[in-house]
Amino acid sequence: MVPAAKILEAARQHNVDIIGLSGLITPSLEEMAFVASEMEREGWTIPLLIGGATTSKVHTAVKIAPNYSQPVVHVLDASRAVGVASSLLSDGLKDAFVAETAAEYEAVRVARAARQQDMKRQTFEAARANKPTISYEGITPPAPSFEGVRVFDDFPLEELVPRIDWTPFFQTWELAGSYPAILEDPVVGEAARNLWKDAQAMLDKIVREKWLAARAVVGFFKAHSNGKESIILPEQGVAVHTIRQQMVKNDGRPNYALADFVAPKDSGLTDWLGAFVVTTGIGLDERVAAFEATHDDYSSIMVKALADRLAEAFAERLHERVRRELWGYAPNEHLDNQAIIKEQYQGIRPAPGYPACPDHTEKRTLFNLLDAEKNVGVHLTESFAMLPASAVSGFYFWHPQAQYFGVGKIEKDQVEAYAELKGMSMATAERWLAPILNYDRIRPS
Repeated sequence: MVPAAKILEAARQHNVDIIGLSGLITPSLEEMAFVASEMEREGWTIPLLIGGATTSKVHTAVKIAPNYSQPVVHVLDASRAVGVASSLLSDGLKDAFVAETAAEYEAVRVARAARQQDMKRQTFEAARANKPTISYEGITPPAPSFEGVRVFDDFPLEELVPRIDWTPFFQTWELAGSYPAILEDPVVGEAARNLWKDAQAMLDKIVREKWLAARAVVGFFKAHSNGKESIILPEQGVAVHTIRQQMVKNDGRPNYALADFVAPKDSGLTDWLGAFVVTTGIGLDERVAAFEATHDDYSSIMVKALADRLAEAFAERLHERVRRELWGYAPNEHLDNQAIIKEQYQGIRPAPGYPACPDHTEKRTLFNLLDAEKNVGVHLTESFAMLPASAVSGFYFWHPQAQYFGVGKIEKDQVEAYAELKGMSMATAERWLAPILNYDRIRPS
């Protein structure tokens, strides 16, 4: 979320030995490649480290390293950064480390190029022709209990605690394993139990002393698909644009787009689309600042990790209420937390920027529909990250055939159609869709 010019200016000001970039959302991947190209243009000679949840060695080797002639190294997690930095700054170790990394990344690029050469491809029109058949026989799209927008202010935190999925919490602390089995793990069990004890103590204070506030906004809107990839909301005069899988499927499976799960206009049915934004980050910045003022980094990380878990729990709890009450298409649903975590329910809540809906810019449409910045105090950055970070947003689909999927890689013909649909230049569309492009685009000089 920091512009390249600002990063490089700070690096000059502090006369740094290494620049490290960390990416949490997919637009960061494209920005990292841009930073690398800017470092090359400006004649930098220091190493560049790449890390963060969205990055990988393959992406670093293929998309970032070719932009910069100096060492570029992917660091799998923070615990390995010291070793990598030590090697890069050591007179005795640097040359061998850089040569080994460069050879490894070249091998990755060669292997990827070979796979790309052998990959079967199909046109966008062929993918459209293979879209799923969604049945409405004997089904009337259920009307929600209200139309438009409803705000939930100061939602009870104690209602969210039972919906927490704890496995990602331990992953935040780089402890591998699934909850609750991780607590008895022979390798990390003791550390996990100590962390769990501290987390429960702080969670109790968060709830009891109201350290954080939970807010949500939910909306339901009459909708129909255009029979292709767009969902039209006629009363709002807007459209939600989705992207279709374009990979070749030889087993008879269809090529999905989220718009397939909304009744097409020519069906004559009145269908609906839901949308939501939730946050448990209200008050978090002040709490983090208080911990950092006393140099209590452990508690600062802990409260952020717990706020993130509560936000995800809020999204799950609200979706449960949507299914049973607010939209009410599954009023008799009774699932325990494990079944909910495993998504054993009707309907989906895909989020812009994630595999089924990989374009982050669709968050702007979602936020405008819900007036989310005013209603819940969550706003979007230039890269469409949400602040406070402890927030979740997405769309609701009710149809029994609705399912999660990954769009995967797409071809240039679909990107051209998508850019025209959204009124974007091709370069802008490619920038936002860079992680899913199945071709090497020409970067503007």
